Amino acid sequence: MLKTNTKMVKDFFETSQKNIVIDDIRKELLLKIANKIAVNYNNNDININFICTHNSRRSQLGQVWSFFAADYFKLPINAFSGGTEVTAFHRNTVKTLTEVGFKFDVDEFSHTNPIYRISFSDVKPSLIGFSKLYNNIENKTPYFVLTTCNNADENCPFIPEAIDRFHVPYIDPKHSDDSAIQDETYLKTSGIIAAQMYYLFNEIKKLL
Repeated sequence: MLKTNTKMVKDFFETSQKNIVIDDIRKELLLKIANKIAVNYNNNDININFICTHNSRRSQLGQVWSFFAADYFKLPINAFSGGTEVTAFHRNTVKTLTEVGFKFDVDEFSHTNPIYRISFSDVKPSLIGFSKLYNNIENKTPYFVLTTCNNADENCPFIPEAIDRFHVPYIDPKHSDDSAIQDETYLKTSGIIAAQMYYLFNEIKKLL
């Protein structure tokens, strides 16, 4: 994989925030999440769990960009992700994150669901990424739940470990797989999620 490039990741994060418009309804939702997190903050780390049906695309992008945003804004937030089914950290999701500077090292090889060690800096801690159930032991509790696709919100059962739960859906880039617009679509989705995580974490920073 490509060498970690912190400047590339930072530039993409900041450029997405400047160029992507977040509508008022989504801003209101993100502000609601930020306020709820701030109210529940008690000098302990905050955990956010992004949940989507297959934990392969949108929830992974949410986790990775939150992982970066926590470092960027110097916030004590841990980012996790999970699904209602286990599949794999989709190769196109890996590709689009790699292209903006993240480094993916295979921590544990598997033909179906490899475990990656994800980093954006050679001197910062890395993130473990793979497809797993939302209640996997890797996901530290208690946590705030952000569901990123309709099926996850409708099918996800009651989660006693959740401090609160919010539905933050994104269009699935899966529809572009193996098409001429695949790379453009995944990059656009990554940018939208990066921009919204910038907005969310910036608001949390203001409140803490």
